[in-house]
Amino acid sequence: MESLFGNYEPVSTSQVSNFADVILPVPIPRMFTYSIPREFLPSIQIGSRVIVQFGKKKILTGIIGKVHSNPPQAYDAKHILDLLDEQPSVNPMQIQFWGWMAEYYCCDLGEVMHAALPSGLRLSSESKIQLNPSFDPESSKYPLDVREEKILEALENAKELGYDDCEKILETRTIHPILKSLVTKEAILIFEKVQEKYSPKEVTKIRLVPALASNRDELQTLFETLADKPKQESVLLKYLREVPVLSIPESNDAGLDKASLLAEGDSESSLKTLIKNGVFESFKELVNRIEEVKADAKTIVLSEEQERGLNEIKGHFEDKQSVLLQGITGSGKTEVYVKLIQEVIESGSQALLLLPEIALTTQIVSRLKQVFGSKMGVYHSKYSDNERVEVWNGVIQGRFPFVVGVRSALFLPFDSLGLIIVDEEHEASYKQFDPAPRFQARDSAIMLAYFHQAKTLLGSATPSFESYTNARSGKYGHVVLDKRYGEAKLPMYHLSSLTDDKRKNLLKLDTTRLLREKIQAALEQNEQVLIFQNRRGYAPYIQCESCGWTGQCVQCDVSLTFHQFSNELKCHYCGYKEGTPSTCPTCGSGELKMMGMGTEQIEENLGLLFPEARIGRMDLDTTRSKHGYQRILEEFAYGHLDVLVGTQMITKGLDFERVTVVGVWDGDRILNFPDFRSGERAFQQITQVAGRAGRSAKRGEVIIQTRKADEPIYQQIIKGDFDEFYLQEMHERKQFFYPPYVKLVKITTRHQDYKTTEQAARYLHQQMATLAIKKIVLGPEKALIGKIKNKYQFESLIKLDRSGATQSFFKMELRRILNEIKINSPYKAVRFIIDVDPN
Repeated sequence: MESLFGNYEPVSTSQVSNFADVILPVPIPRMFTYSIPREFLPSIQIGSRVIVQFGKKKILTGIIGKVHSNPPQAYDAKHILDLLDEQPSVNPMQIQFWGWMAEYYCCDLGEVMHAALPSGLRLSSESKIQLNPSFDPESSKYPLDVREEKILEALENAKELGYDDCEKILETRTIHPILKSLVTKEAILIFEKVQEKYSPKEVTKIRLVPALASNRDELQTLFETLADKPKQESVLLKYLREVPVLSIPESNDAGLDKASLLAEGDSESSLKTLIKNGVFESFKELVNRIEEVKADAKTIVLSEEQERGLNEIKGHFEDKQSVLLQGITGSGKTEVYVKLIQEVIESGSQALLLLPEIALTTQIVSRLKQVFGSKMGVYHSKYSDNERVEVWNGVIQGRFPFVVGVRSALFLPFDSLGLIIVDEEHEASYKQFDPAPRFQARDSAIMLAYFHQAKTLLGSATPSFESYTNARSGKYGHVVLDKRYGEAKLPMYHLSSLTDDKRKNLLKLDTTRLLREKIQAALEQNEQVLIFQNRRGYAPYIQCESCGWTGQCVQCDVSLTFHQFSNELKCHYCGYKEGTPSTCPTCGSGELKMMGMGTEQIEENLGLLFPEARIGRMDLDTTRSKHGYQRILEEFAYGHLDVLVGTQMITKGLDFERVTVVGVWDGDRILNFPDFRSGERAFQQITQVAGRAGRSAKRGEVIIQTRKADEPIYQQIIKGDFDEFYLQEMHERKQFFYPPYVKLVKITTRHQDYKTTEQAARYLHQQMATLAIKKIVLGPEKALIGKIKNKYQFESLIKLDRSGATQSFFKMELRRILNEIKINSPYKAVRFIIDVDPN
C-alpha cells in the first residue's frame, strides 16, 4: 500500500534482513529505519515492540512494521536498543488496518499507533539517582550537609533511588536544590530509567513447608509447641481449616492468599514469626486482574420473530459482507446477537461487539457474562492501563474469543475475526473527534471485517442515513424486526406545549402540567421515570438582567456553564473554571439570572416538585469515576431511585422493566442545532429515549416538551414513520449536496493570532481551488466556536464526488499542499486539522 502516507504492507521476515522499519508513536508521515543488532536477528518479528532512540534525547516504544536489507539513504540508521517481546504484541493484520486508517482519515501512521496501543504497552521513563562511582567523600573539596549525607547513606544501601524515595527520606517535598547540590559536588549521577508501564498483578500466598504438609506427626508436635502461643496457633488452625492438607496433601502446593489468611484479624507478626521459624513459606503468584466468571448454562430461547430475523441475517451473510438489522426498540436485538456470537465462537473464530457508550456496556455486560462467562473480555477507557493490557494479551492468547467494547476495541490484536456487531450503529459517539485518527468506528469496523474476511452486523432502531441507503440499494443485507419482544407495546407519545402552558400560567419550574401529572401518576404506581436533557450543568449561562453581561471563558468563544454543586462557572471545552460572582462584574448589579437549564437544575426542580421522589442524575459530572455508571444504573435497577435525569447516556439500549414514563425536556433544542444532521439526530435521540419506556407488559408514555408542536418531524416520530422522514430528508440532502450523496472533508485552521489564522485558511482555500476534481469548497468561515484554548479557528468544508478515485486524488493532493505550506510559506506554525466524514 504505497502512498504519501508511507509503505505499511507487512513483509515476510524469512529473508536475511538486518534493517527494520519501525512505526513510532509520533505524528510523522512514515516509518523510520533502524539497524538490527546481531543478538536480535533470530528473534525480530513484524509486530514486536522495540526500544529506539528518536532524535537526540527521546526514547520511544516502536513497533516493527517491516524488515529488510536496505539501509536508509538520507540518514545513518541508529541501532534498535532493545527488543521487548518474545512474541509480537501486534499482528500483521493490525498493521495493515492501521495503514488503511492513516490513509483514509488523512493522518500519520504513528498517530494511529498511539491511539491503538494501550498506554500500558508503551514505555515510561523516570528520573533516578545513583552514587557517582568516582566520588570519594573524604577527598572531596565540598563539604556535605546533614541532608546530603542522608541521601548518600541511603544510596549505599540501594543501587538507585527515585525522587519520591528522596522526599520520604528527607521528609520534605523540596528536594531539587539538594539533588542539584549533590550533582555539583559530583556525588551523584541522575539518569532516566526506561521501563514498561505494564506490571503483572502478584498476590502473596502462604503455604506450609513441604515437610510439614505431608507429615501428620510433625504437625501434631508443632501444635504442642504452640500451646502457649495462642496467636500463632490461631494462624495455623485457620490455614488448616481453609487448606485440607491432611486429607489432600497436594492442596498445600497452591497455598492460601495472605490477605485471606489474616482476614479474620489474626496477627501478621505471628505469621512472620511462623515463616521465620520454618513453619510457613511465602511465595508470589501471578493472577489475572480480569475477574473469572462462570457462564450460566441457561439456554436463550428466541421468539418466532427473532428466529426469523436470525435466519434472514444468516441468509444475507451467504452473499453479502454487511447486514443492517433494523429492530425497533425492545425487539430483542441483543438475543439475536448472542446466538450469532455463540455460533462464531463455536466455529473457532473471534467476535467483537461494539457499543457506543461506556454506560451501555455496564448493563449489557452483566447480561452477556451470564452467557459467555470468562470467554468474554471487556475493553474501554474506564479500565486501568494494566487491565487493558491484560485484555489485549487475553485476545492474543485466545483467552477472550469474544470482546465487548467501545470504539477503541477495534484496535485489539484479533487474528481470526469472524463477526463484528456494531450496536446502535447510528450513534455519533462512534466518531472520534480528537486527537487523530478522527475515525468513524462503524465504517472502520466494516473495513476491519473486510481485512479478516469476516461479517459485519449493524444494529439500530433508527439507522444512520448512510447505512439505510446502503441497505435500500442492496449493498447491505436488510433485516427488519418490527415487533417488541413478549407482550411489550411501543410507547404512546404526547406533545406538551411549553408556550400554551406559559400563556395559561400552568408552567411550573419549566415543567408542563402534562409532564407533572404523568410523573406523579408513575410515582403513585411505584413506577420509574426517565428525563432526557442533552445539556449537563445547572444552567447554560448566567446573565445580568441590567446590562446583559454573561460569563465568558477567557480561552474560548463560549459562555461558561454554571454548576451549582461546586458553585463554579466552567468551560466544557477547555476546562477553565472560576467562582460564581454574587454581583455583576461589569455593572455591580445583583440581578444575575440563570438562563436555560441543564441536568443539574432539572434534578433540583423535580426535587422541589416531587419532594417524596428519590431523584438521580446521570451525566459526565456524575460518572467520572471508574464505577460511576455502574453505581447509578444499579441504584436505578434495584429501585433505589424513582426518577433518573440524564444526557444522551440514558438514550442508548438501557433496559429497565419499571420505567413507564419518559420525558423529553426540550425537544426543540435538538432540532435547532446548526448542523445538516440535526433532523436525523432529533429523530434518533427522541425515538431511542422513548424506547426506554414500557419494556414490560404495561405500555409506556413519552412526553415531549416543545414550543413548536406543529413541526412535521414530531408527527413522523409519533407514527414511527422512518421511511417518510428519510425520503423527505434525502430530498433536501440531494438538493444541497450533503451525505450520503457526497463525501465531506472538514479542514480546521488553528493559530493563536486571528489574522494569521484567517490568512492561512484563505491561502489553503486558494490552493485547493486549483485541484481539477469534482468538488465544492465552502468557506473558509470563522468556526461556530471561533476560539478554543486561546487558538482561533476557521473552517472549510469540502464536498467531494463519491468515487474512490476522486477521494484518493484529493487526499494525496491535500497532503502535498499542506507539506508545501509547512516548508515554503509564512504559515509554518499554523495547525491544519483534517476531519474526513465529520459528524
